[in-house]
Amino acid sequence: MTITMVPMRWWHIDQAVGIDAELFGSTAWTAAQFWSELARANRYYIVLVKPDSGQQVLGYAGIAMTAPDADVQTIAVASAIQDQGWGRKLIARLVDIAHQGGCRRLMLEVRDDNTAALHLYTQQGFISIARRSSYYGPGADAIIMERDVRDGRE
Repeated sequence: MTITMVPMRWWHIDQAVGIDAELFGSTAWTAAQFWSELARANRYYIVLVKPDSGQQVLGYAGIAMTAPDADVQTIAVASAIQDQGWGRKLIARLVDIAHQGGCRRLMLEVRDDNTAALHLYTQQGFISIARRSSYYGPGADAIIMERDVRDGRE
């Protein structure tokens, strides 16, 4: 299966919303949230698409950059292609984008019970620096993680 990584455009939003709903349920982003993110000057979003199937979106990621820091706004890989290294590739691209944008570190929040994501981020050089109590709702804490993007990029 051929999958390419391209900048996110408005025509990718409906499919991204569907993936977000599947993966994140009640905390999924709406189309309006994606539109708002794409409209902001300091944001950069990418999508994984399957070109031979009418540009089917299979994942996406985005960051907000305000040097010297960048923040992961969202990252998701459709369940059909999980465990194939696409999350790692999206993170590596975000690291490159942050570095090219003059940032020194990339930060993110992840649910404390999302063990797969925590493992992935740790493997990609992120370290836990804090916890936000009930960030995702009552009893759903966030772990704040960061990674230096100046050195050791993949």
